[in-house]
Amino acid sequence: MSRIESFKRALEEKRAVKIIAGIDNFDSEKVTKVVKSAESAGASAVDICAAPEIVAMVREMTTLPIFVSSIVPEELVHAVALGADAIELGNFDALYKKGTAFTASQVLNLAKRTKELLSDTDVFFCVTVPGELEIGEQISLARELEEIGVDLIQTEGHFSAEPSNGARGLVERAELTLSNTIELSRNIDLPIMTATGINPTTASLAFASGASAIGCGSCVNKLDSEISMIAVSKSLVEIAERNAQKVVELV
Repeated sequence: MSRIESFKRALEEKRAVKIIAGIDNFDSEKVTKVVKSAESAGASAVDICAAPEIVAMVREMTTLPIFVSSIVPEELVHAVALGADAIELGNFDALYKKGTAFTASQVLNLAKRTKELLSDTDVFFCVTVPGELEIGEQISLARELEEIGVDLIQTEGHFSAEPSNGARGLVERAELTLSNTIELSRNIDLPIMTATGINPTTASLAFASGASAIGCGSCVNKLDSEISMIAVSKSLVEIAERNAQKVVELV
């Protein structure tokens, strides 16, 4: 089974876990720790930036499926040539802090451009739907992305207010992406990956909201030690496996 086929199977079984190093994480040492942790924990995939030296390095060090994230179609094309198993137009959440925003038409045009550049290549294609769009716009954009042949939709949220302490704060951070997941899962046929604020406290809520996969970044990549990264990643994988078992039991 190819690397991307193993990820597709995890999607079908609603237990896919993607560990995100970060679209703006160009620190090879930190990326290495995240990737090693994801592999040790049995994650379904890793997500890295599009820097050629990072892509080449990670391809050499892991057999996990590699997602490469960027908002530049040409960078995504280059990443495929370097061994990326999947490309992701996004993650936008990391860019909002820099004052960058995206409209539905901009995302659709970027997706179309990427598809055109890769017209001769069969590569798994994920697109993040901006969480700040009105939900009606998100649904329309997701449907248009489905029509042009995108394989996976990733949701996100954008939390700017000061969160509460403890578990309540963790849920508050994920509230928008969870609600976006619920609405999109009701209105499109594509599988959905829920990201932004997803951690061991909120992961089960993401699956309950209709996700087939979770994308987890800061709860892993902000940790200092590789041991801590492995522990959190394992917890996320265990939650996903329990969800897959529930799905089987309900069939």
